[in-house]
Amino acid sequence: MDKLIISVAVTGGSYGRDDSPYLPISSSEIADSAVDAFNAGAAIAHIHVRDEEGKPCHDLERYGYVVDSIRARCDMIMNLTTDLRLKGGLSSLKLAPEIASFPCGSANLGEVALCAPPAILRDLAKQMQAVGTKPELEIFHDGMIGQAIQFDDQGLLEQPLFFQFLLGISGGSPADPHTLLRLVDSLPAGAKWTVSGAGLAGTPMATLGIMLGGHVTVGLEGQLFYAPGELATSNAQLVERIVRLAGELGREVATAGEARSILGLNATRQKRPNKEAQ
Repeated sequence: MDKLIISVAVTGGSYGRDDSPYLPISSSEIADSAVDAFNAGAAIAHIHVRDEEGKPCHDLERYGYVVDSIRARCDMIMNLTTDLRLKGGLSSLKLAPEIASFPCGSANLGEVALCAPPAILRDLAKQMQAVGTKPELEIFHDGMIGQAIQFDDQGLLEQPLFFQFLLGISGGSPADPHTLLRLVDSLPAGAKWTVSGAGLAGTPMATLGIMLGGHVTVGLEGQLFYAPGELATSNAQLVERIVRLAGELGREVATAGEARSILGLNATRQKRPNKEAQ
């Protein structure tokens, strides 16, 4: 097995401070939380940013501040979000992140519809190729794997393919062992994958992912609770549990440098001047 790559989804765009007082909202809080998670064992940070009111936004200056603040303190891999639903939702690609989210098709996610037709996704894949960004191939249901394989056959993706199974979201595939095993069995040879279970499914899915030789994504974006009735107090707390589980199960945790090697990423990125943002 590869060493275990732990990704942390720091804040997302679904929850707010009314849901948890521990959710990082400002750009400085998001950067600090990512660095704390890195020190706990995470190699990759999946980044969303928020505006002054705490609402999701795609402000390039805020992305730049968060990325530069993290890079100034550690060599964590940046995985920036994209959003096909909103104007400016692809602005993060201007920073040429090592990884960015790539939804592999359309889906109903709770009350929100993600509309991602093939033509738009082909254009997104080309944009990522142009800046040297690896797509994190987001899989909400089984049909998305076939779409990703088709894009790979068309030369739009780089090896090794990197899949993210997002399970347990209303409208998508459930977070259970049968589903994860089926999805993993559907992957092409040589593909890498990570799994995230929504809510309290996060730990069971992570445990199975560790045992199957995949990788793990945790974080306050989709896992506000550490245990039933107990809010997670930080992203680092969630990462620390995965590190303990990996140790108990005999799986060594990858550093950021080792994760780059496993995923075939570029090892260096040009730094940009820091700018103030809140």
